[in-house]
Amino acid sequence: MSNLTDRIAQGRGDQPADIVLRGGRVFDVVTGAFLDGDVAICGDTIVGTCAGYEGKQVVDVTGLTLVPGFIDTHLHIESSLVTPFEFDRLVTPLGVTTAICDPHEIANVLGVAGIDYFLQAALKTVLDIRVNLSSCVPSTDMETAGARIEADDLIPLMDHPAVIGLAEVMNYPGVIHRDAGLMAKLDAFAGRHIDGHAPMLSGRDLNAYIAAGIRTEHEATSADEAREKLQKGMRVLIREGSVSKDMDALLPLLDERTSPYMCLCTDDRNPLDIGEHGHLDFVIRTAIARGVPPLAIYRAASLSAAEAFGLKDRGQIAPGKRADIVALGSLQNCDAQIVFCGGVQVGQAAFDARKITPPIGRASVKAPAVTARDFRNTSNKSDTDVIGILPGKIITEHLHYDIAITDGDKAADLTRDLVKIAVVERHGINGNIATGFVQGFGLQRGAIASTVCHDHHNIACVGVNDADMALAATRLGELEGGFVVVADGKVLAELALPVAGLMSLEPFEVVRAALEDLRTAARSLGVTLEEPFLQLAFLALPVIPMLKITDRGLVDVAKFEIIA
Repeated sequence: MSNLTDRIAQGRGDQPADIVLRGGRVFDVVTGAFLDGDVAICGDTIVGTCAGYEGKQVVDVTGLTLVPGFIDTHLHIESSLVTPFEFDRLVTPLGVTTAICDPHEIANVLGVAGIDYFLQAALKTVLDIRVNLSSCVPSTDMETAGARIEADDLIPLMDHPAVIGLAEVMNYPGVIHRDAGLMAKLDAFAGRHIDGHAPMLSGRDLNAYIAAGIRTEHEATSADEAREKLQKGMRVLIREGSVSKDMDALLPLLDERTSPYMCLCTDDRNPLDIGEHGHLDFVIRTAIARGVPPLAIYRAASLSAAEAFGLKDRGQIAPGKRADIVALGSLQNCDAQIVFCGGVQVGQAAFDARKITPPIGRASVKAPAVTARDFRNTSNKSDTDVIGILPGKIITEHLHYDIAITDGDKAADLTRDLVKIAVVERHGINGNIATGFVQGFGLQRGAIASTVCHDHHNIACVGVNDADMALAATRLGELEGGFVVVADGKVLAELALPVAGLMSLEPFEVVRAALEDLRTAARSLGVTLEEPFLQLAFLALPVIPMLKITDRGLVDVAKFEIIA
């Protein structure tokens, strides 16, 4: 942190700047102009541009284009499957200098202790992690989470230096119908940033939701939906995660006119996708390749994001702004060569200097012992509600199929791609097990299972036969959580996620390699989905229109009622 006197003196050139970036050109995300001259940095702040400066340290950026650091405006770091410190090491070199996270996943397992873990980590990472406090723990009363968080639990955390406001308000029916607990949270955060989550909401219901003070929205999956939300004053976040891929649908809406009101986010993106394709850098170069003006996409990735979330100190390479700078080989390729985050050059030395917060949430998987009999589907009617997967979406279809009852059970029907899905309560609260059917995995044998199961994070399992499903669920208890692929009574691949059943203790390179093995194993069972484990996780997420599965049964979320 620099002091005021030094910033003024170094900006005027009366004393050498702490760091000078020399030889590059600045891409101005306000005017779209390319600006010549040095960039002077004092401590964590840019103090000079468009002029020559002397510096205590001079960094040669000849031939490179300088853009503001990228801001991921909504994500769950837990979905990267690594700790905040490994996530830092994974994405900061790609140009992400601010991540606005909602620790919703760990909060649903561990409660306030999970949020506190992220608040502690946020003060130690190179990446500037900002936190929106989780609003929906549990996300609905029709599921069993590991904790419950009310307004009185969040109020003591509001003034933490890493906190921005209230995280995505997923319970939009609760807003519209004035649920008392949710109203208390909205009242407590009135005047602060409140993040939205309102898929397919429109008309008067959308008006009511926005009138609650909710400012941003990342659930738009079509240009028409996003346009209505923009016209009603919301900032729209273009999401491109590992499962939720909305970039293709929304990019046609992004231009220099709309870009001040549109931002970028990943929501949920794992190390395998990041390693193969990238993070926000992938969205930026893809957008440019598809004809989006560079000014529009780079503005959305930085200045627009900063303005939307009240981060007035960043988003532009200009005097007085935080020194978050990405030096690119070219705008088109969005290929970060050098990254500064708060005036610190990103690299191994910076990562080694961090003080790591010890992980929490060990032994959080307290599932009962299960057998094949626990996965019997004992419905007494052949007409069956089925979850229909829409690849690349977290919204699903509510389908109906006739599935014959044999010996009091319903079996998978591979000719119609109908396989069992189950949720096993793992927080040690009630031991519930619910079963249903899903279409869209392509599974031909075996089972896959996970403790990443939005938002309650119980054990989710999909399989062709009950014995393999039982083995997969049992193995997850032994691993303290994670992902498992099973076939013919054998474990084919696995990844342990012992931090609350959500995150690994290993470096991201190890996690990425394990994900590759899991993907190969899943495909050997016939799975056709690109991201089967995250797709499985989202089959429990309360999103309209869909049939979700919880440990209490199948839920028609459009009606918010358990139907089987």
